[in-house]
Amino acid sequence: MDQQKQSHSGQKGSTENRGFASMDEEKQREIASKGGKASHGGKAEAHSSGSSRGGQKGSSEGRGFASMDQEKQREIASKGGKAAHEKGTAHEFTPEEAREAGHKGGQVAHERGTAHEFTPEEAREAGHKGGKAAHEKGTAHEFTPEEARAAGRKGGQASHGRGASGEAGNR
Repeated sequence: MDQQKQSHSGQKGSTENRGFASMDEEKQREIASKGGKASHGGKAEAHSSGSSRGGQKGSSEGRGFASMDQEKQREIASKGGKAAHEKGTAHEFTPEEAREAGHKGGQVAHERGTAHEFTPEEAREAGHKGGKAAHEKGTAHEFTPEEARAAGRKGGQASHGRGASGEAGNR
């Protein structure tokens, strides 16, 4: 434990006396053994084929992170995320990574039927907020007069119960 206390010297880039790799082999084995035993419910069993080490047999059913209920998993994951942010080691998403993650999450939510269905008012508010933010950042799309006319025509048709093809006639 003395090495762990010394490890936070505040010097970035220095790995001397820090982390698992700097520990002596016996300490590494002890820690690795605890991890293996924990993942197998306290048993040294490596495979579910019936063979085991140490003469212990048994099932790991109902044990480990994957068998916990989702609320408990979220609680543990949340603690890990908060700790990573406090240490400054948390992953910072780029805007593209964030968009991709949001898109994937939205797809899954729709497939499961758990996606939020926006009311027209919520959709307007979200669009307004996004447009305002884009204008403030200078990343908003600037419409050509033709694009603006087409968008206005499409929006008008949708709000009057006509399809995008304008079955009731184009103006």
